[in-house]
Order: sequence, then structure tokens, then C-alpha cells
Amino acid sequence: MTSQYKLRRRHALQLMAGATSAALLHACGQSSGDNSSASNPTANSTAKKMSLSLGTIPWVGQVPLYVAQEKGFYEEAGLDFSLKIFSSNGEYMAAFLANQVDSISPVSSEAVVLKSQGKDFKITMVQDNSVGGDGILARDSITSIEDFKGKKIAVDTSGVSYFFLLQILKEVGLGKEDITAVNTDPTAAAAAFQSGSVDIAVTYAPYLQQTADAVTDGRIIYDSSKMPTAITDLYLFDTAYIESNLEAVQAFTNATLRGLQFLQDNRQEALEIGAAELDISTEDLDGDLKGVKLPDQATNMEMLGDPSSDLYLANSLQELSDFLLAEEQIESAPADIAALLDPQFVEAATI
Repeated sequence: MTSQYKLRRRHALQLMAGATSAALLHACGQSSGDNSSASNPTANSTAKKMSLSLGTIPWVGQVPLYVAQEKGFYEEAGLDFSLKIFSSNGEYMAAFLANQVDSISPVSSEAVVLKSQGKDFKITMVQDNSVGGDGILARDSITSIEDFKGKKIAVDTSGVSYFFLLQILKEVGLGKEDITAVNTDPTAAAAAFQSGSVDIAVTYAPYLQQTADAVTDGRIIYDSSKMPTAITDLYLFDTAYIESNLEAVQAFTNATLRGLQFLQDNRQEALEIGAAELDISTEDLDGDLKGVKLPDQATNMEMLGDPSSDLYLANSLQELSDFLLAEEQIESAPADIAALLDPQFVEAATI
């Protein structure tokens, strides 16, 4: 079960460019639950006080959210919270573009794509950072990243794994022209490495460590713990919704951070809640959580509101935007990336 929900987390970066409104609405119709309360985000505050819908797919980084929902923290905060589970990243992105949900929890690359397509939103909280959950497998004969030059590398070239790889290459003065990237999804990349088809592969948990343990001639040469802002999952809200529902966004922030605190204080019970939601074992979930960092209130403030910090999210988003533009994943780069960050809710949060 672990691989099933993991595989769905980071698909292709490109949205359905030029998709019609009908296609967007069709995608929305495939979600679970009724989206009618979110069809007009700006009207939520009058139609139903403190109503909020969030579109997403199952993911380990959302355990605090699952806890907050199960323990009634949203309800206690006065929030009618509706979690909409979609079948794929593209579906919840389409729903957000069509104003069928008030908020979503995308990976950072998806946020850049959404902005490039004209969606007006704010990033109000960081959900998680990959701190070892993503990485690169290499044969023992490859002793450094510099040795990647001229090599064939299995990597998903349409996802954040490729951006991660190119950022690592950039650190040692290499670029995409110095390697041969073989477009392979993370599952197949790990399998190709294990079978000996490639000497280098980019993948993520649970395949990363499983494959490293399964081979005698190979190991994890680099993982995301060395680049903790390269792969980040976010909570973002439609700007019009925020303007009309400030108290609802604050309530969501408070309750979700309370869910994180519960995970820290009552880990076993929180693992049981998260494992039931994700349909995996508590042991698998416990292991997967070690590959992500769940930022607390203080870290969120640093990432969203401190330009002097190495963790400041606008810097990594700008690099990602430049990369996506160069790779023709987006037609134009969003202007003023820093303006997407809205730290007011984590700053005012009470747990």
C-alpha cells in the first residue's frame, strides 16, 4: 500500500495547457464528496459561515491534517472543513483552477505551474520538506557527483525529481547536457538500478532505501536531506477566498498546527490515525515520516517570512520557476514569487 499512495504524489509538472472549462469541471466531478460548498469561494462566508474545502490526494505529509480532522480540531475551531480526495494531482489542480475547491496541498513545482496559468493564490503554510525521502542511487564505482558526467541516469524528466537532479549537478558545475537522462518514473528507475540496467537512478521512498538495501554494488550517493527546500509540499488558498474568509483560514492553520503538535506528543495514536487514512501499516508510516520534515510554527514563519534565512521559500520557488521555464514546462515565469507567500496566518496561529 505504501507504494500506491507514494506513487501518486509527484506526477508530471505540466497541467493540461489550454484545457477547456468543461474539461476542468469534468475532472472536478471525479473527486470524492460534494464540491458544491466551494463552487463560489467568495460566497462561502455568507452561504455557510466558516466553510472550507481542500483538494488533495493521500500523502504522508498530511498526517497532522488527518489527525486534526479525526480528533475534531477543525470542528472545535468553528470550521466546517471538507477534505476532497482526488485521484491524481492533475484533478485537484484542475478543480482549483475552476474554483471548485478553496485550497489544495500541492508540491512546490505545481504551485509555480498554477501561477503561470493565471491562478491567483497565496501560500499560507508549508506542509513538509523532503529531508531524505528523495535521493539518487549510484554504483560503488561512481565515487562523486562529478562522476555523473557522461552517464545514463534514470529519472522522471517531467517531475520534481529532474529538478532535484539538475540542482545537484549544478552544485558541481554540471548541467543536463553533461548527462543522458532516461525518462523513467521513480518506481521503474529503482527497478532499473536494481536490475543493473542503469548505474544511476533518481527515486524516492520507499523505493530509495529498499533498492539500496537490495543491491550489493550500489548505495544512496545523495539524498534530499542535503537540500531541504528543493522538494516542498504546501498549503495554498484561493486569494478571493482568503479575502472573504480570513477567520476560516486562521482556524484551518490553528487546527492543522494543533494536529502536528498532537503527532509530536502522541505519536503512536497519531500514526494509527494516519495509517488508517492512508491504508498502510503504522510501521510503514513511521518509516516514511522519517523522510520528511513537518515544519512547526516557527519554521513556517522562517520559510514564509524571513528573506534572510536559507530556508526562505521564495528563493527555491524562483529557482524552480527558472528551471520550469528553461525546460518549457511553463510558457512564462510568474512575476514576484515572494508575493505568493502569506505568513500572516502562521504568525498569528494559536495551538
